[in-house]
Amino acid sequence: MSRRAGAAHEPRLARVAAMVAEPARSRILAFLLDGEYASASELARAGGVQPSTASVHLAQLVDAGLVACEPRGRHRYFRLADGEVAQMLTALALVAERRTHERAWQHPQRAPLREARCCYGHLAGRLGVALFDRLREGGCLCEGEHGFELTDVGCAWLRDLGMEPPRAIASQRLAYGCLDWSERRDHLAGSLPRALFEAFVDRGWLRRAASPAARGGHRVVQVTPSGRRHLLPLLGLG
Repeated sequence: MSRRAGAAHEPRLARVAAMVAEPARSRILAFLLDGEYASASELARAGGVQPSTASVHLAQLVDAGLVACEPRGRHRYFRLADGEVAQMLTALALVAERRTHERAWQHPQRAPLREARCCYGHLAGRLGVALFDRLREGGCLCEGEHGFELTDVGCAWLRDLGMEPPRAIASQRLAYGCLDWSERRDHLAGSLPRALFEAFVDRGWLRRAASPAARGGHRVVQVTPSGRRHLLPLLGLG
């Protein structure tokens, strides 16, 4: 096969890389890493561009399959297309900081982001890694076809928390390892850790905290006094 003929079957890496490489689009994508929907005006501010320019960027990101759009009445809201896009962005951040990682994450402004943050709807940072360690070391998870599955011990652990084990959904993986941006170890992604994060917030153990001073500050998650009494011991953190 000729080089030209084979080009049609090459990965679409160049197009995806070009989408992420543009500074305003990269800021928009980073803003969406928490997994929540955001309005076009919010993303224009995050990208540091005018609303009309943001609309062009968002149309390109939707067309490239990196961002999903949901119309609600007159307005449109945007989020990352799926967890694979979130993983790609995190992997790029890891590569970008591989020579400066320790120095960058020792900065005081990044301390809250490193301790706990939201990553595409699940818990990341030190607490996210601790949650994964607790579930794995406690025998709550076992290797499955598409990542991890709950064991009988895991189902009992959830019920002790007052939660029913999530039902399997064909379009969603229950749990799988996701390399953590700050810790460079896996935290847990998927529908199970998403449900756990929501439960921890609902119980008042965690709360989202806007922290504009920190990079990605809107993703910072704080442990409440109740969380220090109940969640930290649950995760094996004093």
